[in-house]
Amino acid sequence: MKSFLVRAAFVALCGLVLTGCVDSSGQILTDAQPILGPRLNLQLYSLREGHAHDPERASFAWDGKRYVRSGGGMKDVSSFRVHPFEAGDTIIQSSQLRHPQIAEYALMRKLAEGAYQVIAIDEDDADEPTRAAQCKHPGGAACRIETREQLFTFARATAAKRKTDGGLAIQLDDARPSKHRP
Repeated sequence: MKSFLVRAAFVALCGLVLTGCVDSSGQILTDAQPILGPRLNLQLYSLREGHAHDPERASFAWDGKRYVRSGGGMKDVSSFRVHPFEAGDTIIQSSQLRHPQIAEYALMRKLAEGAYQVIAIDEDDADEPTRAAQCKHPGGAACRIETREQLFTFARATAAKRKTDGGLAIQLDDARPSKHRP
């Protein structure tokens, strides 16, 4: 269910069906900046059992408000925003082509220069009282949140889990054309 880079997992920020994912009916974080640069060429992988799988490339361009898909894979992701969070992590807020009114969320952790682990923000990472108080499940949907504070609560719970699954996103150099595609 998570799209951006989680689809590469997140998310990917990988066609995974993540039962406890957090989403919202609208954009909660609206103050994004192009912190990854004006154009992104990404090599994406799903991370499972300590191994990278399902390579895919995607390109995005900053339009003044968000990164918009401009080519390559991840055709179901229309756009995403990157927001600084805590302890050097960032939150990815993505939108799908099929449901542009629904925002999905993932945590992005820098592993090395230009390399990131992306993990879906998951309601199951929080304790039961937090889930009961903060989540709505309209029509059996994922954990639907409404506020920045709710998002940060679930992001903190996911960050505390130190997961090894998710997605791997490698930012490719724009100046160097690729000689082959996976």
